[in-house]
Amino acid sequence: MAHFTLPRILLPALPAALVFVLLLAPAGCQPSHVGESAVPASVHPPAPRIVAFGDVHGDLEAARTALRLAGAIDEEDRWVGGDLVVVQTGDQLDRGDEERAILHLFQRLVGEARAAGGAFHPLNGNHELMNAHLDLRYITPGGFDDFADLDPLATDPAATDDPELAAFLADFEPHERGRVAAFRPGGPYALLLAERNTIVQVGENVFVHGGVLPEHAAVGLETVNESIRAWLRGEAEAPEWSRGSESPIWVRLFSQDPDAEACAVLEETLEILGARRMIVGHTVHREGITPHCDGRVWAVDIGMADYYGGPREVLEIRGDSIRVIRAEGGGREG
Repeated sequence: MAHFTLPRILLPALPAALVFVLLLAPAGCQPSHVGESAVPASVHPPAPRIVAFGDVHGDLEAARTALRLAGAIDEEDRWVGGDLVVVQTGDQLDRGDEERAILHLFQRLVGEARAAGGAFHPLNGNHELMNAHLDLRYITPGGFDDFADLDPLATDPAATDDPELAAFLADFEPHERGRVAAFRPGGPYALLLAERNTIVQVGENVFVHGGVLPEHAAVGLETVNESIRAWLRGEAEAPEWSRGSESPIWVRLFSQDPDAEACAVLEETLEILGARRMIVGHTVHREGITPHCDGRVWAVDIGMADYYGGPREVLEIRGDSIRVIRAEGGGREG
């Protein structure tokens, strides 16, 4: 995939009232909180059962199927997983038309899981951060339409009193402005993404969209997560971790036929973090969830979204026991 670069600039802030447009989401999909402080920890204690799944790219049914395979939600999309820990390794956005519903479903489940003694960790992938970088190449027509109501020039004429904001949005096509207003740093959906981590560690398991390199591990997961969070809030410029082939959201070293040298780099990372394995998305494995490096890394992007038409599978971790659960009800041991 080509890499798209934007100048490192701080964008003008949105009108404060626009933050509350999240409440315009479809009934039952509102986030559990808007504008409250919600900073998840980067490292969590071991959990008896963890389930991970990969990229869903705007396919709400794929997301629901994965969560049901995990035993996380019922037919009403309510959390029933108890103390289950679920990690989605990023790329909820782009290539599909149901992104907004997915974002709000995931946001609600974060709160429901926490209240039940479990956890749900939707991570930021490269497509979430591409949207914050205003890289619009992979957005569908329906994806633009889904956020059209967030265009302040169309929905709030008073916004034109801010010449800086008006001039900024004027550089985009009218159908793009709602999406840009939503995801640019400081925008309401960038603030929602800021409530998520880019890397999370649960016990001896490290989860990330692309891959964690030794240099990322050396500076600490918290440093990487917080620098991305500050940028999404509009409080800082884009950090190096937010783009580039060696950022945690873009690395394919461990998921694209890794050789012995790549596996050695993985071992170095895991040693720094005190971890046993890494779980990554980003690189599609149409054959299903795939281990590499003697099971030290598991690739869970199987192209389950409608855009790719791949299988529906999730990865279950119980201590040293690894199992792939398939939509047809079967499973295979790792």
